[in-house]
Amino acid sequence: MRCLKTNSIAALAVGLFAITVQADESQQSTWDGVFTAEQAQRGQVVYQTTCASCHGPQLNGIDAAPGLNGGGFYSNWNGVSLQVMSLRIKASMPQNAPNSLSRQQVADVMAYIFSRNGFPAGDRELSKRPAYLANIVFKPTAD
Repeated sequence: MRCLKTNSIAALAVGLFAITVQADESQQSTWDGVFTAEQAQRGQVVYQTTCASCHGPQLNGIDAAPGLNGGGFYSNWNGVSLQVMSLRIKASMPQNAPNSLSRQQVADVMAYIFSRNGFPAGDRELSKRPAYLANIVFKPTAD
């Protein structure tokens, strides 16, 4: 009986390891072309009308609103899923009208921010679905 229990635990551990490895291999980062150039252009329009007054036209930040580029931005979001980023933007931005942007507008603005930070565009739009965004992490450097 003890041998059967030990073998079952070992099999479970191997199975969990395989699932973890599979999840890590399927995870994408901001360096994997997770948005399109066209989406970033749409995001620029939304950014300029709803975000630039606080975060600055060049994403450098103004007064209390942080910049959306450079070291501070990178360290704040390093390793965080885009799901977390999108939900935070959706719930709290713009500051004078939280939760007023559609999920598509949030995804488009994120694409614009990534584009301005030098991340490569790809051939697929950044999804507006939070569940999909959970599999993409923000990485400030390609490695």
